Amino acid sequence: MPEPTSRNRLDEEESPYLRQHADNPVHWQPWDDAALEAARERDVPIFLSIGYSACHWCHVMAEESFEDEEVAEVLNDGFVPIKVDREERPDLDSLYMTICQQVTGHGGWPLSAWLTPDGKPFYVGTYFPKEAKRGQPGFVDVLENVRRSWEQDREEVENRAEQWANAIEGELESTPAAGDAPGSDLLDTAAGQAVRSADREYGGFGTNGPKFPQTGRIHLLLRAADRTGTVQYRDVALEALTAMADGGLYDHVGGGFHRYATDREWTVPHFEKMLYDNAELSRCYLAGYQVTGDERYASVAHDTFGFVEREMRHPDGGFYSTLDARSEGEEGKFYVWSPERVREAVETDLMADLFCDRYGVTESGNFEGSTVLTVNESIDALAEEYDLHGSETVELLDEARRQAFEARSERPRPARDEKILASWNGLMISALAEGGLVLDETYADLAVDALEFARERLWDDEAGKLHRRFKEGNVGIDGYLEDYAFLARGALDCYQATGDVDHLGFAVDLARAIESEFWDDDAGTLYFTPESGERLVARPQELSDQSTPSSLGVAVDTLLSLSHFVPHERFADVAERTLETHARTVESNPLQHATLSLAADRYAAGSLEMTVVADELPERWRGRLAEAYLPTRLLSRRPPTEEGLAAWLDALDLDEAPPVWANREQENDEPTLYVCRSFTCSPPVTDVDAALEWAADLAPE
Repeated sequence: MPEPTSRNRLDEEESPYLRQHADNPVHWQPWDDAALEAARERDVPIFLSIGYSACHWCHVMAEESFEDEEVAEVLNDGFVPIKVDREERPDLDSLYMTICQQVTGHGGWPLSAWLTPDGKPFYVGTYFPKEAKRGQPGFVDVLENVRRSWEQDREEVENRAEQWANAIEGELESTPAAGDAPGSDLLDTAAGQAVRSADREYGGFGTNGPKFPQTGRIHLLLRAADRTGTVQYRDVALEALTAMADGGLYDHVGGGFHRYATDREWTVPHFEKMLYDNAELSRCYLAGYQVTGDERYASVAHDTFGFVEREMRHPDGGFYSTLDARSEGEEGKFYVWSPERVREAVETDLMADLFCDRYGVTESGNFEGSTVLTVNESIDALAEEYDLHGSETVELLDEARRQAFEARSERPRPARDEKILASWNGLMISALAEGGLVLDETYADLAVDALEFARERLWDDEAGKLHRRFKEGNVGIDGYLEDYAFLARGALDCYQATGDVDHLGFAVDLARAIESEFWDDDAGTLYFTPESGERLVARPQELSDQSTPSSLGVAVDTLLSLSHFVPHERFADVAERTLETHARTVESNPLQHATLSLAADRYAAGSLEMTVVADELPERWRGRLAEAYLPTRLLSRRPPTEEGLAAWLDALDLDEAPPVWANREQENDEPTLYVCRSFTCSPPVTDVDAALEWAADLAPE
């Protein structure tokens, strides 16, 4: 039998990213025992390349180097080349990205790392051109130098690898001495940091490109503004929301958001579209809508959900991962416009002129001779310029956008990565469930469909374990903390939106698995990888927000919420001890740990329990709750009859009703609300406005 490394094995993989490299002359291996054993037997280093299917510079390096016979010969002769999809293996990405950032001062994808056969890194970088240019070493030169060092300076290489492995372990695995869980002042401190990091001229955070959405900071600011009444907090959050919605980050024709802006002004994005960005940004715009009542924010959320349903949804309900940045070999080509293409797309000159003026479409453009659409003129200014009523201007622009969308749909489309990830689906499920409460109940239906998809295809009920990835009928990869935590929160949010106790039961099952697989009682923390999983250089934790929220933060927040329903479980204890373990880290930089800071605030301030005793949420109640910004709200449903409650307790395997349901009955056979926070409760009320007054009275100081 030939050695596994004598050929490219990626044609056997499910990941679309790995399959993109299955025809490379490089003898790529997946990360598996066969590849690692081959490196040990050949006594050669591993060249590890980590990327993802929508990554622009990953495509560039592939075209320049990995499709090149000369490069392939050097790689195949001197290394075991391994390709990893960071979206499938975030644990590996975390380990080697950490050391890349420590050593080089920056990170990014493609991530290039050279490892000893036992996985310890000794040289790292990101993108390398094939030949040296602009101060960057050439990839072939790097390969030759690394091979020479491996053969001639082995002791030095192995010493460095040991030092770097220890640095990774110290950064990601070890835990500090525990302190007291952060107090209620943390929220104000974090919001103050967010204001200091804000770009008050162009919106968002940081005064240079690239600019990322930073959704955790927006939630921190809105919650702190609600808590303290500090207008500046609110203004900074809304400036960011408005800048992103007006700029090129937002797809003004098709809805949804691109990955990030390459410039300070939010004009030119990196054009890939990620499920997680569109989930988390939707939640931000729903919150912005509740805070302001501004229909523009609601419209952005509507259109983003429309994009996700139309372009990212599996026929059976789950959601795909990404859309590529490129089509026809060019980044952004699907999304950009010229005046000529606008006139070809819409029916009348007036609509074309309005569209071009509204979205800044010019002959010279703002991106490689074409125009990325941004809001360039206000509706009022256009109405005055064209002597139109405001409503008429809106109608004409809406029709122009519709026609532009139809014309754009005929263009060659960016590739879609159709793997379905439990974690990213959990984020989208939460966003849609909230959208079902705030905007339209049909969004909750989409959330439930996706939840059921994940439950049926990714959850092993008998083993109590979650798979991370579904692709074309196949499942694979054990779930990480983010998969369990994000999906558990999604299931909880589906319960809040629909009142179906089955979703609550699934959330509890996932939370129990979090405790059994990820909680380490000695270290007092939740690790990112499961106890039963593969042993790597280190067992990472994820405290800070990355492109997705901190999995540890979401887990703590969700465990605190679920503890109201199953107080006999250890959920609250696990959450409290985790916050105590990481208290000093979070307090030293709450902004870097935005999601964990929000979880710490829930612990300090308590959840706002709103228990609805009714078969259905009355329509007026739904409308009033949709308008109310209640950031730590826990909308608990319970049946109005004792028989119904007994069935729910049986479904959750509870011997008695938890406090959130116990002794909470209907008043005068009418739908009834109970409002509580931190053991202080309202009387039963049958008027939703009275309940909201109580909620305001119970707000933390």
